[in-house]
Amino acid sequence: MAEMRPTLDIVAPFFNEAQSATAFAALLDALEAAVSSRFGMQVHKILVDDGSRDDSAGRFSQALSGSWEIVRLSRNFGKEVAVLAGLDHSRGDMVLVMDADLQHSLETSLKMIVELAENPDVDVVYAQNDRRGASWRRSQLAKLFYSLINSSQRFDIPENAGDFRVMRGTVARALTSLRDKRRFNKGLFAWAGFRQKAISYSPENRASGKSKWSRLNLIAFSLEGFTSFSVIPLRLISLSGLLAAFAGAVYGAKVLFEVLFYGIAVPGYPSLLVAVVLLGGLNLTLLGLIGEYVWVTLSESKDRPVYIVRDIVRSDVPARSAPGVPGA
Repeated sequence: MAEMRPTLDIVAPFFNEAQSATAFAALLDALEAAVSSRFGMQVHKILVDDGSRDDSAGRFSQALSGSWEIVRLSRNFGKEVAVLAGLDHSRGDMVLVMDADLQHSLETSLKMIVELAENPDVDVVYAQNDRRGASWRRSQLAKLFYSLINSSQRFDIPENAGDFRVMRGTVARALTSLRDKRRFNKGLFAWAGFRQKAISYSPENRASGKSKWSRLNLIAFSLEGFTSFSVIPLRLISLSGLLAAFAGAVYGAKVLFEVLFYGIAVPGYPSLLVAVVLLGGLNLTLLGLIGEYVWVTLSESKDRPVYIVRDIVRSDVPARSAPGVPGA
């Protein structure tokens, strides 16, 4: 009886990446050849179509070779959810998560796989963006974000680490048990724990198209992280309220002192208007922030499936076993 070879699953979500299909399929072929020759591993490719509006799935199905499947979601659920869909359908001894836009290179992928394969004490190897091409302002904002979200936590979310990582199959299966509806994968990967190691890398330029992440999307994504993993925003607003109350008390004492000892008339309308605008703004900010947390709680309590699978396209090469839970 032939011995079963270990398997590497490659999970790659995509959205409107038809122009990159041929080049990405070639990258996967090169990665498969390198992994097979060095470690004797067989490779299974799991691509997740996150509701693409072009012919991405068709292009990928024509370009891919070997053992593969394309999980097509019923609509665009977002990259965070698409990664979960890929992990749900993985059964490999190792799982590599990477993007299909060619910004995650063959060299870095192999480096992570080698690190994980040769170091049994490590469960996850993740790529950490060195941000060489980022502006000073963006780098400082990123540092501020991570310093705030990691405050008062029992775990730290690594700076500039995304979904680009390779993990053991046991870790991938553990991550699929985290069924958050409002997903922030950076936090979920860190929360799950395990022994993790970082490898620095510089993202490649996109092969075609443009990034799906606008500034507003990044702001919304950051807020998603805070509402999912941190109470710091609420504490900052509470601290602002305390500071406003303290400033009001000091100002009131100053006015009383001037009236009693210097006979200065109490200023009327301007000071009243400033107080109303300041306190009203603080109250509205706090109300909006609480609303964000309530919305996250409401989304989780509805217990809808995280995603819905439209269909699955598979290669002629049989996969190892049937896929798992379809979006529960």
